[in-house]
Amino acid sequence: MTDSLLGPLLELQGLRKAFGALKASDDIDLTVLPGEIHALIGPNGAGKSTLIAEIAGGLTPDAGQVRLFGQDVTGWSVAARARLGLGRTFQVSSLVMEFSVLRNVMLAVQARSSGAFGFWAPVRRDARLRTEALGVLDRVGLTRRAGDPVSALSHGERRLLEVAMALALRPKLLLLDEPMAGLGPAGTRELTAFLAGLKTETGMLLVEHDMDAVFALADRISVMVYGRIIASGSVAEIRASAEVREAYLGDLHEAPSC
Repeated sequence: MTDSLLGPLLELQGLRKAFGALKASDDIDLTVLPGEIHALIGPNGAGKSTLIAEIAGGLTPDAGQVRLFGQDVTGWSVAARARLGLGRTFQVSSLVMEFSVLRNVMLAVQARSSGAFGFWAPVRRDARLRTEALGVLDRVGLTRRAGDPVSALSHGERRLLEVAMALALRPKLLLLDEPMAGLGPAGTRELTAFLAGLKTETGMLLVEHDMDAVFALADRISVMVYGRIIASGSVAEIRASAEVREAYLGDLHEAPSC
């Protein structure tokens, strides 16, 4: 591990974002440490998606600071943050449906070195890209679907492909936005086990409504309600918090996370 990764991978300091009178991020402080899975949970409308967009660079906060690997990246673009080592999966699929599974991952491998996704013929002919992409697909169990178009995959397989594409970027920090969405019980167990083993390579900020997965994976949990972090702590501390139970955990079956 390099010296730059001895401190927090991610530091949010006093982050604020408002849309008119709605405070989507209200003075947010949050850190993710090396080798840690930090889960972010909360009810619908809590502001989790806005916060992820601010971290990734899709939205600029009104105030506060985003630091990645010790650098202030608050004004940086999505691409610049990705080049620095930030990877992301999306709540809504960003895959190229008409391309093969393998070609999608090859494009991600290419983007890591070039800084941009290219969609044309040279990608298909690059043996280095192909070999590395196949290795990534093997890690997530999708090698047998390498030649299939993404449109032929199940919803759960598409989620796994998004994880593969994020890993192809060799991230130092991975933002996981509802990775269990669409997975059945067996798929959720498999992905949970995979992510648990992955944290030795990369820290993760996990947004997830599946509390079984959250409690199995998280080293720390932050609970977001109405744009504010109302509690942060270990799984045991969050489970024991009366405020968290009242605001979110007590209503899990009625209101899944956004």
